[in-house]
Formats: sequence, structure tokens, C-alpha cells
Amino acid sequence: MLATGSDEPDTVEKAEKSPDELQPFIDLGLKDDEYAKIREILGRRPTASELAMYSIMWSEHCSYKSSKVHLKQFSEKAPENTRMLAGIGENAGVVQISDKIAVTFKVESHNHPSYVEPYQGAATGVGGIVRDILAMGARPIAVMDPLRFGAHDHPDTARVLPGVVAGIGGYGNCLGLPNIGGEIVFDPCYQGNPLVNALSIGVLPVERLQKKEATGTGNIVVLLGARTGRDGIGGVSVLASATFAEDEAEQRRPSVQVGDPFMEKLLIESCLELYDAGLVSGIQDLGGAGLTCALTETAAAAGTGMRVWLERVPLREASMSPTEILASESQERMLLIVTPENLDEVLKVAEKWGVWATAIGEVTAAAEDGTPGRLLISWNDHVVVDVPPGSLADDGPIYHRPIREPNDIMLLQADRAETLPRPGTGDELRETLLRMAASPNLCDKSWVTEQYDRYVLGNTVLAQPEDSGVLRIDEETGLGVALSVDGNGRFARLDPYEGAKLALAESYRNVAVTGAEPIAISDCLNFGSPEDPTVMWQFSEACRGLADGCLELGTPVTGGNVSFYNQTGAAAIHPTPVVGTLGVFDDVARRIPMGFPKPAKANGDLLFLLGETRTELSGSEWAWVTHNHLGGRPPKVDLAAEQALGKVMAKASKSGLVTAAHDLSDGGLAQVLVESTLRHGVGAKVTFPEDGNSAFVHLFSESAGRAVVVVPRGHDKAFLALAAEHGVPVTPLGVTTEEKVLQVEGQFSIPLDEVREAWSSTLRDLFGGELAGRNAQPAVVEAPVAVEAPEAPATEKVQSITLELNPQTPGGPITPQS
Repeated sequence: MLATGSDEPDTVEKAEKSPDELQPFIDLGLKDDEYAKIREILGRRPTASELAMYSIMWSEHCSYKSSKVHLKQFSEKAPENTRMLAGIGENAGVVQISDKIAVTFKVESHNHPSYVEPYQGAATGVGGIVRDILAMGARPIAVMDPLRFGAHDHPDTARVLPGVVAGIGGYGNCLGLPNIGGEIVFDPCYQGNPLVNALSIGVLPVERLQKKEATGTGNIVVLLGARTGRDGIGGVSVLASATFAEDEAEQRRPSVQVGDPFMEKLLIESCLELYDAGLVSGIQDLGGAGLTCALTETAAAAGTGMRVWLERVPLREASMSPTEILASESQERMLLIVTPENLDEVLKVAEKWGVWATAIGEVTAAAEDGTPGRLLISWNDHVVVDVPPGSLADDGPIYHRPIREPNDIMLLQADRAETLPRPGTGDELRETLLRMAASPNLCDKSWVTEQYDRYVLGNTVLAQPEDSGVLRIDEETGLGVALSVDGNGRFARLDPYEGAKLALAESYRNVAVTGAEPIAISDCLNFGSPEDPTVMWQFSEACRGLADGCLELGTPVTGGNVSFYNQTGAAAIHPTPVVGTLGVFDDVARRIPMGFPKPAKANGDLLFLLGETRTELSGSEWAWVTHNHLGGRPPKVDLAAEQALGKVMAKASKSGLVTAAHDLSDGGLAQVLVESTLRHGVGAKVTFPEDGNSAFVHLFSESAGRAVVVVPRGHDKAFLALAAEHGVPVTPLGVTTEEKVLQVEGQFSIPLDEVREAWSSTLRDLFGGELAGRNAQPAVVEAPVAVEAPEAPATEKVQSITLELNPQTPGGPITPQS
């Protein structure tokens, strides 16, 4: 934990008079040379508050000190993109999707807090990413959650997963935001270190884009939102660099933030009213590093200084020290820069919405010689911080960490899954398909998703279990967006360069098969300790693969997050780059869902496989489920083929040639047949071509760049001509049927009821029955029950739960200060 000092603050004056006083910099995660650099910058020893601030801002979470040298590729190799309004370095990337409308989206991690305290860790992960979106001037409109847990049958997974799911659902449902997609993956490598990544998206008029710079000498610094408490103190320095032993969760609990979604809802509405009234000159959310980060980043971004009076900060606990106030990560707070003439109006808006609003400081000028201003923070007339803000926000250490290819990588890649024993008979294939469908990574996830409201706000067009979430943005024109988040840690373990490209390709393809045009990405890079040279090799290769892939696809990286120290003891997780792709529709009425529709004619609609199937089984779900095997090389990536597939799907969507589509990824064609037939209870009769591949390879290969499409009879010639125009291979697969049976000609036949029974019972059997996650955390405020709604036509409103908010909900008195 951060040292908080005694009742008497450690002042700058005291620090100048006691240069040799011992300080616990090592306990705060600082190295000897980093501490020496701080003393060099200040010309003295730091005060206790300054030391805490440097330890936080120079942590991996805030400074990216081990990753900067690799992340710069995302800018150096960025494809030209005229849609980008804000990118890397901002709270979230912003992309223009029409003359008047922009969207902002970002994905981040809350891994370690969610292991320590699953409910609050996950809940505040949602709250934090929503505030990043809000800080750009946008109204948040949806969330997504890619999740990874340890072995499905491990006792600690039963502790962590229900709490995480309840936290995501509880916070998002209370905010009134639909949860439109995500992932749930189980693997022993995440035991003791689950990955809880969260994505949010928002929409804004182009002219409402906000900036974080604290410009304007004499402007007022206003703290808006909840009061400050001791929750989350040291979160980014204590938790973000922790490598837990499996029994440490309880010890770390005090470092986890506590969320209040109803206060966040009030904060959202108050900020949006302030934006629309033009009352804000700059804004920054308070998340990781709390006031320390918000004050230093806003001042450093403008090159100005700042004078702050900490005693003005509204507190939940009166005994808090200045160090605790600066380090607190209490949630639901924003920092505003406001002109003096607008201050009264800002306070009135805050009072209307029942949130605290306090003037805690003012912007000061840079030096006459152009040197950036200084950040001066006092506590009851004692100066406890006097630092150049850029030294905290921009001038932290940059490490070129040693890189070494893992010693086992060659042996691992030589151990190919293609050599494993395979099922050969029809009965064996039938049993394998059912076993795969029931496996934890491929089974029905509705035990989780039914705890989330997917249709609140009435603009959800597609949501789980679809390939992408699709949202209507403009009700008049039908303008909309598609979003998907994907990653595969096993592929990245076998080859991090190709694995990162595969994560990008899958996310891109999931958006493309809905008919949307993929235009940009955000990433969350989850890795082990950067102090391990083999982890840094994995990280550098993944960054290189992602940057190269984005350049080829023309999808810029708009921002994201790096999460290091994801390991238990010395055992690191698989390198897990997670990629979120944003796509655009001119009209969401033409979106393509994944479920096979009821056949238009008695003899069924036509099924086609797009793309090339090869014998690619290494890293596959089949190898893992049936042989507990990880080895070989991941599937080949062909991004030009992914682009061609995307162009075919976009044109097919616009011309109405395709009524359903589903990309092939985990579990291969077998899993697509399971999910697509069960979606609406429509059967399928499939015949494999004589192309040299066995029925097994056709069913379970995980070759990339593929999708299954449904084409109504009479449209097949036009569709085949379209595919040929773009050079996309097409293989006739068979037909859909009114008979509720999945039949593979010459091999096996399975009633859909039997498939559904295998597919749908796994998570409920594992985690205690329907909606068990709701009882994982005794919530202070019960979350509203999610509405289960049918797939919504793009032009219809869907019944949903709305929050009846009283504008006078008490959040505390408004305390203006001058």
C-alpha cells in the first residue's frame, strides 16, 4: 500500500530541509535509478505525496514504460484514414461516420481487481471504460466484455466467474447500457489471473468533441461527481504490477475500487448537459491514478501549470491524508476545466443532477521563457507538491527490455496437432461434434448473456450470440455500426506474430460477415511480466503482427490498453492480444444475422462455404478438447483474402443476396452448423465435396478467412458471380431444411433437440443453475432484471427497461470555492 504519512503532512519545505530522509520508494514499485531521476528532476527529495504520485504515474499502467518502444509502430505504420478525429494518446479514439456524427470506442482491462474482488473489479471496469467514452464528448450507448477464466472445473473459477458476470451485468444494467457482445474463454493458463476486458462505444455530434487540455490561465479546475474515499488507493501501482499467488486475493482486497452505477448515470447526464451548453473548456475522467493522473495529464497536455487546494476535495472520510486523496481511485468522478464566467452555470447543472461539484484549483501560466508551468498542490496552507506536470505525465522512464525467444518455441511448434489420432467413422464424428458443442468454450453462453440487458435504449439490432453487435445510430437514415471483440491466446502462444494477425482477422471478419465495412480497431494487449525476456519477445512480436495487419487491412489502431504482469507466480498467461473492430452500415436494415432462417421454399435455401479449407488443426478447439493438446503452428493468415471476403459480404448485404452468414473460427464448420441451426431451429443437410479433405477436416479445421452463407434459391447465380469477381472461393455445402435435423451426408444425422441438449446445459451445470451469478455479490442496490427480447428488426423499437432518474437525487451539497 502507499505510505500516507502522519497527521503532519510532508511538505516541500520539510523535504528541502531533510534531504537524507529515508523513503519507501522500493515498496512503491520504483527502482533505484527511477528514484534518483525523481530527485534530479526536483533538485531535492520528493515529499511523501510527490513520491506516491511518481510511483503511480511511472507505473506500467500509466507510463507504458516497457511497451512504448513497441507501441509506436501503431502510429508509424498507421494507414491513411480521413475518418479519424482523435486517436492514440486520447481517452478514446474517435471516428467520423457521417457528415455530422462520430463514434468513439475503446477496450481496456480490469484483470487484477477482478481476481481480487470479482464483483467490484468487473463493475468498476465497466464504469471506467464508460467514463473514457464520456470524456470525449459522447453519450455512451453500449458495452462489450471479452472474458477469460481458468479451468472450467477449478474451484476458484466458480468463485471468480459468477462475481465477474454479476458485476458486469449489475453496473451495465443500472446504467441502462446494452451489452451487445463479448467472449467467454476457459483455459488453465488464466487460473489465478482472469482477463476481464471491457469495451464501450459512444456517439457524438462531430462539433461536440471534447479535449483534455487545461488551457486558459485563470480557468477554474472543478471536480465533478462522487466524493473521494479510500477505495482503490494504489490500485494501478499495487494491482497492475502484481503477480499473485493463488491465496493472495483476500490480502489485496483494499486496493479494489467500489462502484456506484446510479451516480455514474447522473454524472453522464450532467456532463452531456454541460457539453451541449458549451460550458466545458477541458475534461478528463478520473480512473486509474485518480486525481494524480487527471491533474498531471490535463496540465501537461496544455503545457500550463495548476494550483490546487486539496482541502477543498469533498471526502467520504474526513481523516484522509493528502497522499491518500491524490492516490484514491474512487469512481464516478470527472475533472473539468471551466472559465470563471461559466462556473456558476456549471455548479447549477451539477446541483440539478445531484452530483458534487467543487472548484479545487485554477490553471496557471507557463514561465515567461516558455518553460511549462508547475503543478502546485497545497493542504491546509502547506505546499505538499511542487512538480513539473510533464515529468509525471510524459517524462517517465522508457525501457528497452531484453527480448529472448522462448526456449520451448521450436519444440512446441514441431508438436503438430495434425498428427493426432482423429475420428474416422460417422459415429465417431457424430460423438465428436456433440462433445465439442458441449465443451465450455463452445457451449451456449446464455447463462451469462441473459444476465445482461441487450436491448435497453431500443437501438440494438444484433447482439449475443451473433458474430457482431450491431447498433442503430440514426433512426431517420438507419446509419449504424457493428462491433466485435476477439482473440485467441493459444494461437498467440504458438506464434505471437501470426496469433495477433489472426485475432485481427477474426474480429475484422466477424464485422464483415454482418455486411458492415470495418474501418478501425482498438486493442487490449494482455501479457505476463515485462521483466521476463520471453514475455517481451511475445509482446514485441504481437505488436509487430498487429501493426502490419492493420496497415494491410487499412484499419488504424485508434487506442487501447496494455496489461502486463498477468501471471501467477512465475507462470505467465498465454499472450492474449484482444482486438475490437468497428464497422459502419449506411443502413442497419441490411444487416446479415447468423441464424439459418426458415427456408423460403420447401426444398430449402442454399448453403455455401466461402474461403479455402486446409488441414489446420494446431491450436484448435478440437485438439484441446479431445487431446488436451497445444502445439504446432496456428492457421495461415491471408489478410487480402479477408478483405475480399468482406467486400463480397458488403455487396451481398446491399443487394439482398444473402439471408444469413456466420464466420468460421473456434470449432470450425461443425460449430457454425450447431450455432446456426439452433438459432431458429432450422435443420441443414450438408454434403462435403471430393476435394481431398476428409469429412473430419471439413468439420473441424480452423482455417481462417471463411464463412458459411445462406443464399435463397434464384439468387445463387448472382452471388456466385459476385464471389468470382472478388476471387473468393465458393464451395456448395447443401441446403437448409424444415426438418429439425443436422445431417452430414454419408456420415451421421442428429436431431436438433439432441444437439441443443448437449450445447445448452454446460454452464448451468458448472455454475449452479439459472442466473446463479446474481447471488455472487450482495449488492447494495439490486440491478434491474435484463429483458429477454427477440431479434429486433432494424426499424422497430424494442421494449426495454429505462431508469426513472430524479434530477434531485441527493449526491451531496454543491460547494463552490474560489
